[in-house]
Amino acid sequence: MSLRCLIIDDEPLAHEVILEYSKDIPFLEICGQCYRATEAFEFLSSTEIDLIFLDIRMPKLNGLDFLRTLQHKPLVIITSAYEEYALESFDLAVCDYLLKPFRFERFLKAVNRALESYNLKNQVSKPTIPLQSVANDDEQISIKSDKKHVLLKLSDIYYLESLGNYVKVWGDLNFLLTPRTLSSFEEQLPDESFIRIHKSFILNKKFVHYMEGNTIFLKNNQQIPIGKNYRPVIKQLLDIED
Repeated sequence: MSLRCLIIDDEPLAHEVILEYSKDIPFLEICGQCYRATEAFEFLSSTEIDLIFLDIRMPKLNGLDFLRTLQHKPLVIITSAYEEYALESFDLAVCDYLLKPFRFERFLKAVNRALESYNLKNQVSKPTIPLQSVANDDEQISIKSDKKHVLLKLSDIYYLESLGNYVKVWGDLNFLLTPRTLSSFEEQLPDESFIRIHKSFILNKKFVHYMEGNTIFLKNNQQIPIGKNYRPVIKQLLDIED
């Protein structure tokens, strides 16, 4: 099984990078290349596609407006040099947002996530290519807060706290408030580094110090409650036997 892919980007170099990276990923099949979003309509009308690598800033029709016009959307990974479109992109249910220039490891993480979504949708079970390490310390995420888009290193995020349709993204002792749901972060953040321990909390595993009762203590002494349904996951993380 392979994902049939289409590249939509007005930069030839972007095509070259994706083509080169895809050579080393056996479940990717590049079926087409378009240099304008307007070109893609005809291609999609005649060719079945599972995944689109989509740029945003393109002549005549930008990528997000193009995405809004599609009645039957394939999986989409955004490839953009501009971080300010990240929140809007995830509102359109894209799989991932790759900020140019991106490395092979980050590309691999994105397409693995797309494959998992495809498998879930089609109820098939196919292995992804394992990454060799946890999230890179330099990997970043775009956070919209107070009309600004802030790039944060994943390694600097201690935990995330849900407040309805908002989320507090905590650093050491400070937080950014962003208009997103915790579930949208759960889909985006790498499982290797982050774990959900409560309906309202996601933790960065590296900052977990110990568990006592129904509470997780972080290395900066902050305390996070453990949801009843999440205790087995925490025990497994901390190698605790019943």
